[in-house]
Amino acid sequence: MEAKLILNKNFQVGEIDERIYGSFIEHLGRAVYNGIYEPSHPTSDDQGFRKDVMEMVKQLNVPIVRYPGGNFVSGYNWEDGTGDKKKRPRRAELAWHVIETNEVGIDEFQEWAKRVGSKVMQAVNLGTRGADEARNLLEYCNFPKGTYYSDMRRANGFEEPFDIKVWCLGNEMDGSWQICSKTAEEYGRIACETAKVMKELDPSIELVACGSSSMYMPTFGKWEATVLDHTYEYVDYLSLHSYYGNKDNDTATFLACSLGMNQFIKSVTAICDYVKAIKHSDKTMYLSFDEWNVWFHSNDADQKLERWQIAPHQLEDIYTFEDALVVGCLLITLLKNCDRVKMACLAQLVNVIAPIMTENGGSAWAQTIFYPFMHASNYGRGVALTPVVNCDTYSTEKVKDVPYVEAIGILNEEKNELTVFAVNRSLDDNINLEIDLRDFTNAKLLEHIVMEHDDMKAVNSADHPDNVIPKNNGVTTIGSSTATAVLNKHSWNVIRFQV
Repeated sequence: MEAKLILNKNFQVGEIDERIYGSFIEHLGRAVYNGIYEPSHPTSDDQGFRKDVMEMVKQLNVPIVRYPGGNFVSGYNWEDGTGDKKKRPRRAELAWHVIETNEVGIDEFQEWAKRVGSKVMQAVNLGTRGADEARNLLEYCNFPKGTYYSDMRRANGFEEPFDIKVWCLGNEMDGSWQICSKTAEEYGRIACETAKVMKELDPSIELVACGSSSMYMPTFGKWEATVLDHTYEYVDYLSLHSYYGNKDNDTATFLACSLGMNQFIKSVTAICDYVKAIKHSDKTMYLSFDEWNVWFHSNDADQKLERWQIAPHQLEDIYTFEDALVVGCLLITLLKNCDRVKMACLAQLVNVIAPIMTENGGSAWAQTIFYPFMHASNYGRGVALTPVVNCDTYSTEKVKDVPYVEAIGILNEEKNELTVFAVNRSLDDNINLEIDLRDFTNAKLLEHIVMEHDDMKAVNSADHPDNVIPKNNGVTTIGSSTATAVLNKHSWNVIRFQV
């Protein structure tokens, strides 16, 4: 099979905000406890954080991490996670029906984020709480000194402000599963007033309003329009959430789910621009796709979990090779929309639907999805070039006209590098991808990384952590104005050029 990719450095999607490679840690399952935090572990540091996990997070080069939820935040009292650990209350946590010990809160998490080289995207509780608690948390985190909550922080041992710049106004407030869910009018009003109060206190922050929990919610579209009608002047981003799965074991359809993500982004963008037009505004609303991933493997096991445990094995999807291909396609889709999607969070980071897995007291290892995310985060910085891809398509019962090749080019002018990310969706055939390099006549091949496996259901594990890993063995040849890359059947490819 043959395909062609045309890239022109004058035709750009836009500058990539590095926060498009964000992730997410929620107080859920073993994400925090026995995930990033395990004081008894042989590698733990002075704060109880697992250093082996920290090193893997650093490999992913995650610039921002959303915290502490998620569904968890809608019933959370932020004060519980501050001050003397011996005095912190244990709570019956209603979102996930566990016992929350509050050993880790904002005091500890902001320190962990610093140690892994990341920033915090802090969510506030607009379920059981409201504007007052949100502004108090902001004062605690960002006000220098001389007020009640800033001095509380200082008394807790943190003289300097945490200086958290990105704040989420609640989580999935349209969902019936959410603690104190709201109608669009109810949420729009509280989000508006909370935003006004928070920006009065700290005008330098950026705010994310809740969009629909998915594009399949019955209120999708109307929710966005109503919420933005209330909040457009005061917030900077609207959130999108979406998860993907393969319950029917239909791999060809599963590999096409990024087309649905693209449709979701385009639809929300259109709604944002509609509100912009009717408000006669000069402001452009950007998007925060702050929950996305594959999630379906653990659903049956989670239904059998006993309630009121501490840090149970919850939402622990074990990812297959085909999941990694899907994640690669989803990453490319986010980059194709980087003119509007400025932040995104792979949900989540450790143990809970995560690229990193741990054993309690034991090893940590990378799941299959770790690798495309790592490649994109490390090599996908700069400008996304508008990709023109000519290739054959396929159709299934559920989806039509799926391109066999999903690809994009990223130009990093600081490093003089051009990186092409490409997925071959074909389950049967290699594809020769001709890359038009007329704008890059001095291009030299740096490497062609390939991630492939004969078994689409292959996984990594503690005993076999290297079962599915990328290799620097791809075949790419360069001519006078083109390069030809062999995309092996069902493979993830990273083709890097010096330009």
